[in-house]
Amino acid sequence: MEKLQPTEDAAFEQIMREYGTRVLRLVTFLVKERNVAEDITQDVFVKVYRNLPRFRGQSTMQTWIYRIAVNECKGYLRSWAFRKIWPGSWIKAGSDASTEHVVMKQYERDELVEQVQSLPPMYRQVIVLHYYADLSIAEVANVLSVSEGSVRTRLHRARQQLKKRMGEGREWEWTRTSGSNN
Repeated sequence: MEKLQPTEDAAFEQIMREYGTRVLRLVTFLVKERNVAEDITQDVFVKVYRNLPRFRGQSTMQTWIYRIAVNECKGYLRSWAFRKIWPGSWIKAGSDASTEHVVMKQYERDELVEQVQSLPPMYRQVIVLHYYADLSIAEVANVLSVSEGSVRTRLHRARQQLKKRMGEGREWEWTRTSGSNN
């Protein structure tokens, strides 16, 4: 029996299952507003669907989709609506923590998220893509269409700003979820 080739719709459905939540989280971090992020994520996947036949495989599917998402976010952040209408606060999910330690850890994470959200977009992008989306320096450079040196510089400056804002005496772990440093 011949191998069955997936249809474009089936391939797209698989892409949506695999990347939908990750793209929504990435976009939410970048634009700071859940409702807007949902709209942008929908636009991202419309572009993915339309351009899927033209995907050449020169990068990973994840990098290609993240590049589309970052470009859509950049367009939104440059738009009239964003500049004239300040978005509401970013809603964070609460926790039913029962111990003081867990509550304090959650408070520290929330504080860090707020500080990352307050960074200028160029620094927020590299922090979110590298530490949150778990992309390597090379992948972040590819998504943002900049050199690896630029990514390293932006990461360094973003970390400096975060340290200054959150207090020099506090120790923060700057590790990606996979534990890799590249």
